Order: sequence, then C-alpha cells, then structure tokens
Amino acid sequence: MRRGRRERDSLGLTHVPARALYGAFTARARDTFELSGRRPHPALTRAYARIKKAAARANARLGLLPARWARAIAWAADRVAAGAVPDAAVIDVLQAGAGTPAHMNVNEVLANLANERLGGRRGRYVPIHPNSHVNLGQSSNDVTPTAIRLMALELSPALRAELGRLERSLARLARRERAVVKPGRTHLQDAVPITWGQVLGGWAEAVRGAAAALRASEAGLAVLGLGGTAVGTGLTAHPRFRRLVVRELGRIVGRRLVPARNPVAATWSLAPLLACSAALRACAVDLGKICFDLRLLASGPDTGLAEIRLPEVLPGSSIMPGKVNPSVPEAVQMVCLQVRAHDHAVALGAAAGELELNVMTPLVAANLGEGFELLTRGLRLLRTRCVDGLAVDRRRARELTARSLVPATALSPYLGYDVTAAVVAEARAAGRPLREVVVRHGLVPPRVLARLLSPRALTGPRPTDVALRRRLQAAAAYRAFRARLSR
Repeated sequence: MRRGRRERDSLGLTHVPARALYGAFTARARDTFELSGRRPHPALTRAYARIKKAAARANARLGLLPARWARAIAWAADRVAAGAVPDAAVIDVLQAGAGTPAHMNVNEVLANLANERLGGRRGRYVPIHPNSHVNLGQSSNDVTPTAIRLMALELSPALRAELGRLERSLARLARRERAVVKPGRTHLQDAVPITWGQVLGGWAEAVRGAAAALRASEAGLAVLGLGGTAVGTGLTAHPRFRRLVVRELGRIVGRRLVPARNPVAATWSLAPLLACSAALRACAVDLGKICFDLRLLASGPDTGLAEIRLPEVLPGSSIMPGKVNPSVPEAVQMVCLQVRAHDHAVALGAAAGELELNVMTPLVAANLGEGFELLTRGLRLLRTRCVDGLAVDRRRARELTARSLVPATALSPYLGYDVTAAVVAEARAAGRPLREVVVRHGLVPPRVLARLLSPRALTGPRPTDVALRRRLQAAAAYRAFRARLSR
C-alpha cells in the first residue's frame, strides 16, 4: 500500500506523496507525462512564481484577496523563485498543452507553502486554494506565454554578455594581426588578399550584430497578455487587474513591462518568442560558420591550410599518436546545429496554434530555454578554450600570399581583364611567379609593378591611376601582347 495522503479534485480521489508540496493535479500529471526526462528550466519556474507574487499583490490592492493571504503567497513565491523548493518543478517539459501542468504545479506548491505559513495543513488548501486564490484572475493560457517571455528576458543578458566577451576577444586579435596579409578565398578557391585584421574584425562584427539582434527581440518579449485569462477577453479578472499586475510584475523583475494592446492576439500568437528564437538561430548560423572557418584554417598541420594554430585541448585520436583535433570548434559547431534545430521546433510550435490558443507553449519553452543555455555555454567555451589562445602563423600567411596568382586582380584596371587573365594562365601553366611573367613581357615596369602588387595595397579600395593605365596600354609591349591574344 502506498504511503501518503489522498486529495480530491474534479476527477475524484488521487494519491499524493505525504511530504509533497504539490497536490492532486501535479500528481496526476507527473504519473502521466514522462516523455523527455527533463524538467522545466529554472528560469521558467521563477517566472511562474514571480507572476503569482505580482497577481497576489494586484488582487490584494483590488480588495479581492486578504492582504495577509497575499503576503503569504508572495513569501512562498519568493522561496520558489530563489530555487529553495524543488517540488515546484516536477513535471516533464513535454506535457499537456498550454503548460497547464507546470502552471498548476506552481499553484499547488504556493498554496501549500502559504497555508503552512498561516498555520494550515499541507494538502487541505485552507484558507488558500491553488485555483481560487493563487490563480485568481489568471489562466494557464495567459500565464504560461507570459512566463516564457520572462524566462527569455532573464536568460538574454547572460547570452549577450558572452557575445560581448567574444567580440572583444576577436577585436583584440584583429588589432594584433591587423598588418598580416593572407590569401582570401571564395568558393574554396584563391581570392584577392585580405588581412587577418579584416577577417577577425569581420567575425567580431558578426558577433556584435548577433547581440544587437537579441537585444532588439527583447522589446516584443516585454509586451504581455497577462490578465487576458482564457482567450484574451479577461473573463474572471477585475477590469483593472491587467494593468496593475503587469506594473507590479515589472517592479518584481526590474524592467519595464507593458500590457498587450490586444490580449486576444497575445494569447494565441507566439510571434515575440519566434523572433527571439530567430535571433538565437541567426547567432548560431554565424557562430557555426566561424567555427567551421577555424577548423578549416587550422587544417593540417602538415598537409592543410595551417594558417592558424588552435590551443591543444586534448589528444585527437585513439589510434594515431600525436594527432590533435580542433575539438572546441567541433563541439561548438554541434551546439550551433542543435540551436538551429531548437529554433525549428519553436517555429513549428508557434505555427501550431489554432483558434484562440496555442497549446504548444511547453514545446516552445523547452526549446527556447535550452537554446539560450547551449549558446551561452558554447560561446564561453569557444572564447576561453580556443579564441583566447589562437595564434596566427605569420610566416605561413606570407608564404601563401606570395604563391598566389590572384593578386593579378589589381592589374586588371590597367591591363584589362583579358590580358590579365592570359598572364595568370601563363604563370600557372609555367609554374612561374606572376611578377616574373609580367616583367618578362614588359607589360608593367618593375618598380610600378611592386607598387601595384604591394600586399597591403591589395587589401582595400584605391583609385585607378588613369594616366598610368593610358601609358601602359599605349606601350608597344602591351599592343604586341594583345595582338597575340587575338590570333
């Protein structure tokens, strides 16, 4: 025989563990939903608790809840928000639609805690009832979307901070390597030169842009449908409740929150959460590209590009002695792929709403919360165990730049595309340096050629010397070379 207490709900009697702070609804849901083995994100549970605290205070101010009861609920909510009550989050993240089980889990725990503080007994719900008092003027349908928004608003600063740290690390590297010229590459083929400062600076700018996009998404998250209750019409809530509870919630979380202009739309539309997830996806896409580039640029070290050296984190092979792999970029690239998968799940969930509600909010909450966590940890790992120890091989950069024929692009404004292409083809076929072929045909004087092909001059815009172009194309050597091409 199971030990514990028996509680009655609308379905009848059910068993609840004796010391459990949750009640009948949570017990039924816990026995029913064990799908992923994961529990709701702590930030989501904190958000539920803070909403309940704000609601209790608003209802007390409206005279709908005795002040003493409101204080007891607020005290219990503070304990849950502080993470001191494990029983407040015992339901699987994949649960009944609209997050009702997770929401009721918090309602029941708060009711029991508040009643015990007032001298009552666990499981009796006297004087405070989880539905009638803790949930007064609320519904899972407005509370859960609000809680997910608050979760995202809580997790966003930590992610933006890590993005800022990575941006600064990349910017420092860019300044240090600003004069090092390397081959550019497009289509995985040689392209015009670029400096390492420009490459690293481009990465830093992409990271900065990701942080800016994430911050921009926060504005939509701060618009709440709380007070709309079941379908956004506000039935069972006091007419002033919506404005009061949102204002009080803003005080509790320490930021400006505003009631949705149309709470009906806010009840079913997850567009702000979708925008937030899209910002995570965009970050993951660019970060994943950077990780791929790090792996490619470090490839070798004896037979690949080997332009950079990454910190050696651990041995790379169980069979090849001395092999070291780009383990950190590989792991972070996996993070980026997973975050993109999370975003796809969020998008599918957001698109699955029907009529006056989207019941897929638990799926959205689970994927959004994990996306934040993975990206935050991945960024920290990439910065501390890879980027901060990255070394550019300057000798290798000079060697590869000198071997490349693509700097001939700088000659095209003076010799024309066809002549320049012919020179490149001849140099490649003969295995000779570009400068040697140009000088041998007398197309450009050596001193002028050195200036036109100066490595630093090849990494930025510069005006074409029209007078020089006329002189070069009027020369007999140039006319003779073009004549051979036309035969």
